[in-house]
Amino acid sequence: MNAIPVKELKDGIYFTDDVYLDQNFLLLTKEIPVTNAFIKALMDWEVKSVYSEGELTDTEVTEPAESEEITRELEKDRDKNKTAFDFEEEKVSDPVMKGILDFYKYVETVYNHYSVKKNLSPQEISDKARDFCEFVKNNKTKVLSLVAFPPEAFKNYLASHSVRSTIFSIVIGLQLKFPNHKLIELTVSAMLHEIGMVCLPQQFFMSRRALTPQEKKMLAAHPVLSYNILREASFPVSVCLAAIEHHERMNGGGYPRNLDGSKISVYARIIAVACSFEAITSSRPYREGKDSHLGVMDIMRNSGKLYDESVVKALVYAISIYPIGLYVLLSNGKIGQVVDVNLILPKYPIVKVLGETDASGKNRVIPTTQIGVHIERPLTKQEWENIKASGNINR
Repeated sequence: MNAIPVKELKDGIYFTDDVYLDQNFLLLTKEIPVTNAFIKALMDWEVKSVYSEGELTDTEVTEPAESEEITRELEKDRDKNKTAFDFEEEKVSDPVMKGILDFYKYVETVYNHYSVKKNLSPQEISDKARDFCEFVKNNKTKVLSLVAFPPEAFKNYLASHSVRSTIFSIVIGLQLKFPNHKLIELTVSAMLHEIGMVCLPQQFFMSRRALTPQEKKMLAAHPVLSYNILREASFPVSVCLAAIEHHERMNGGGYPRNLDGSKISVYARIIAVACSFEAITSSRPYREGKDSHLGVMDIMRNSGKLYDESVVKALVYAISIYPIGLYVLLSNGKIGQVVDVNLILPKYPIVKVLGETDASGKNRVIPTTQIGVHIERPLTKQEWENIKASGNINR
């Protein structure tokens, strides 16, 4: 590879091939222009040279056939998702579910718009983030129960991951008593932390096969790509840092800069937990997602090592060790669903006993306790599907 001194870079120029930080770590693809924000970031990191098999050019580097194919695929995705949402909206009468779907559609539009037009609107996104913060704050329990399993309409991986990560980030921020302005910045950060993914081939993050070492390196470049995109669009530094640092880990074993806990920004620490919990509990083409209880346990096992202890604690107290929406087997042999948290004892949440009603005819809801009815274990997805199919819920 050729070493190109950073001092030779100029705003608006292109490389004829991909650009790397250290002959391995991807910084820019050839379709993305060098910007002043990119140059400043390199200088801030005290990077002297970047590496590429290509050369500098004033001409935009495109591959027309491939670009046209990408555009056609995006249009197909938009058409498919529009049909899915039209169908969903006909069925959705619940205002909370409609609010979640509306936000999902907005995030999907932002990602698709950037992939085609290469621009973002910080003020519009911030306004949307402010409104969604209020929405989650006012409907937290219902929102968590509805996103315990991604709705059928969540067909776009990046939008789905970003929306669920955003919701978990907000509830963590609420638990940590963030003031409104910080909560809004955190929400914007979570919405856009994966925006750099649109610069990479979709098969890198949705492949059913093992990625090659080169593909893994390219996929690992997305935090840097996200940072460059957000800096170029003039988002606050705190938002940009959240994007580049959300894969850093407290023990220094993350990427792209191997920062330890003392140097990772607070929004990035929160998104690291929210993003990981979302990934663990979501199904992908190559694996089935874990239930939310196992997801929480995975996060807790790595508290203080990979994740900030205070953030993990906030997640546990916000959603419970047995998170809202989880179907469980109770100690009395009944089937229940977790419907709310116990703010004092996260291990003993509030549970709806399925198929049973109280004296007023409403669903029977009970607190679980150590000495009374408690949760024996979560039900697996297959167990719950079999119980539903049998129609023998608590009979």
